[in-house]
Amino acid sequence: MLLTEHKINTIWSEDTNKLKDRLLTILAKQSYIEGKIILSSGKESNYYVDGKQTTLDSEGGILISVLFLRGLDESITSVGGLSVGADPLASGVSQVGFLLGKKINAFYVRKEPKKHGRSLWIEGPIKQGENISILEDVVTTGTSSLKAIEKIKEYGCTLNQVLAIVDRNEGGREAFKKLNVKYDYLFDIKEVIERSKISS
Repeated sequence: MLLTEHKINTIWSEDTNKLKDRLLTILAKQSYIEGKIILSSGKESNYYVDGKQTTLDSEGGILISVLFLRGLDESITSVGGLSVGADPLASGVSQVGFLLGKKINAFYVRKEPKKHGRSLWIEGPIKQGENISILEDVVTTGTSSLKAIEKIKEYGCTLNQVLAIVDRNEGGREAFKKLNVKYDYLFDIKEVIERSKISS
């Protein structure tokens, strides 16, 4: 446990720009893919950012968790988003946060309620009235986050922030602005594309 805490504290003490530079290289190598593909928004694109190739990578996951923790508003008590893209993000932030002495719980918003048990839309120790942040790997139009936001508000929580790894600059920012939601992201898609040219 002490060795784990030492490792986390060592990473936590590193310069933010250096951590972002390492993460950007991982994203460019492992998540950025060129070729025609249909996005979750229904749009056709000439490239794809497979966020899970980075969020589920051991180093990538830690770097994201640390950077997200640095970007979270101090009032946030729980983090989560639409399953399954947000699942590793929420768990990572919660667990790394614990090792750093921060009490932040994780939750997942289902795409449809469970067919058995309590038929929950939201999984996790989240309580009504909490200040929460929605986490996202890649934001295009913001549809996934908007679905999660809807369920969170219905549950009775206060949305303080949406935090993403990559913004594709295709309408997500505008969608959040209309809702008066604070929105932050680690990288614009142009940064990922530029780094992919160097990393390939």
